[in-house]
Amino acid sequence: MITYNPKDWFTFIFKIHRYETFRQLIPLMLGVSVYAGLITYLELHTFLNADSKELTKSISTIFSILGFTLSLMLVFRTNSAYDRWWEGRKLWGDLTNSSRAFAAHLNGILNFSAVDERRKITALMSCFTYALRFHLKGEKMQQASLENELDEQFLSHYISKFENESNQPLAIYKELVAFIYALKTSGFISEHDMYIIKSDLNKMIEVCGACERIKSTPIPFSYSAFLKKFIFFYVMLFPLIYAMHMSYFIIPVTVFILYVLSSIELIAEEIENPFDDAPNDLPTFKMAKNIALNVKMILD
Repeated sequence: MITYNPKDWFTFIFKIHRYETFRQLIPLMLGVSVYAGLITYLELHTFLNADSKELTKSISTIFSILGFTLSLMLVFRTNSAYDRWWEGRKLWGDLTNSSRAFAAHLNGILNFSAVDERRKITALMSCFTYALRFHLKGEKMQQASLENELDEQFLSHYISKFENESNQPLAIYKELVAFIYALKTSGFISEHDMYIIKSDLNKMIEVCGACERIKSTPIPFSYSAFLKKFIFFYVMLFPLIYAMHMSYFIIPVTVFILYVLSSIELIAEEIENPFDDAPNDLPTFKMAKNIALNVKMILD
C-alpha cells in the first residue's frame, strides 16, 4: 500500500508516480489522439458545411445526456469498489481486535507455568493470520514466505504441518479450536472462561469467511463489460460530434476525457479486490505481522 502525505499538493499534481493510471493509458491516449486528429482532418477538409455543423449541434444535446448517464454509472462503480476495499479493511481491523482480546483473555485464564500451551496458541494464531493473508491471494503459506518474520524456528513446525492443506486458515482454525477444547477438558479453562473467549474465537473464522466472500464475488461481468464499452464508444464519438466546432483543439480534449473516464474504471478495478499486492491494496502482510507480534507479546 502506498504511504503518502495528502497535504503535499505539488507532488500530487506535477509528479507522475509509476503506479498512476497515466502510465498505463499512454499507448491508448496516443492512439486516440491520432484517431481524433484524423477525424478532425476529414471533417474540416472534406464534408464540412453549414448543414452538417447545425446537425451536430442537435446531436450534441443527446450526447450530453449520455455523458450524464455515464457519470452516474462511474459513480456507482467507484462506490461499490471502494465499499469492498473498506469492508476488507474493517474485517482485518476486527481480526486484529478479536485476536488481541482472545490472547488477553487466555493470558488471564492460563497459569504462567503453562508455557507450552501458551506457545502453541501463539503459534496457531500467528499462522492463522499469515495463512489467511496468503489464502486471499490464492497462494499458500510456506516456510520460505515467512523468512525473518517473527520467530522462524518457533513457527517452522506449524508452517510445515499445514503446508499441504487446501484451505490453510480453516485447517489451522480447526486445530486451534480443538486445542482450546482440549485445554477445557484438562481443566485449564472453565466453562465460564469458554463462554468469554468463544465470541473472539468465532470472530476469527467469521472474518475469514467474509474476506473469502469479497475475494470470490467480483463485480458482475455484464456490468463491467458494458461500462468499458460505454466509455470506449463515448470517447470515439466525441471527435465526430465536436470536431466541427472545436477544430484541432478536439485532440487534447478527447485525450483528457479518455484519461479521466478510463482512470476511474482502472482505479475501481484495482481496489475492488483489496487483498492482492497492488499499490493501493490493503497491507495485509503488515497487519498479519502486527497481529502475530501482539499475540506473542501478550502470551509470552
